[in-house]
Formats: sequence, C-alpha cells, structure tokens
Amino acid sequence: HVQLVESGGGSVQAGGSLRLSCAASGYIYSSYCMGWFRQAPGKEREEVAVIDSDGSTRYADSVKGRLTISQDKAKNILYLQMNSLKPEDTAMYYCAAEYLTYCDPRPVFDYWGQGTQVTVSS
Repeated sequence: HVQLVESGGGSVQAGGSLRLSCAASGYIYSSYCMGWFRQAPGKEREEVAVIDSDGSTRYADSVKGRLTISQDKAKNILYLQMNSLKPEDTAMYYCAAEYLTYCDPRPVFDYWGQGTQVTVSS
C-alpha cells in the first residue's frame, strides 16, 4: 500500500515562490507516473505537472516556465517548485501516483495525497 503526504503549501503574494513536497511511502515500483494536480473552488481538478520514472515531464500550458516538477528517487520525494505565482494559482494541490506505467498516455491515478493549500494574493 502506498501513502502520499504533501507539504509546503501556504499563503504568498503574487510573484512569490513556494515549494511543494510529496513524500511517498510503502512499496514503490521502479516504473511510475507521479504528478501534481490542483482544484480551485467551483472548478474541476486539473493536471498541473507530471513526471515519470524515466524523467519525462509534462506541464499544463498555464504553468509552463513558472512551475517545475522534480523528484528525488533516493528519498521517494516529489517536488513542485512554484515561482512567479499568480492569484489564479490559488487552489488545493494534490500529489498523485500510479505504478507500473508511464505518463503517456495519461494513466488513471490510484494513489492520492490529502492535499496542501496554496493561496496567492494580489
């Protein structure tokens, strides 16, 4: 059984930065797709960025050039470096993982964290 625990959310002003972390525990397969999703009030959940075990990444157009996904395989930690934050980035951010697969085509994620809130004020 895999557990995902996010941390690093908070409140910042527009233009600021945050780094989200997602610690994975349990049995970790060698091939996987992990990613960050977000959901703002009244909106559908959207994919922000994903990375697979080979290091291939994919970003939503709205975050390209500002948010960077990375991973520390030795520690089983997924990161999301968030720079130049905008008020429209305000949302609950979730870490997700799916194993024995890659990120293309888009997998159905079975494992989710509890979420961490990011609030960006103008």
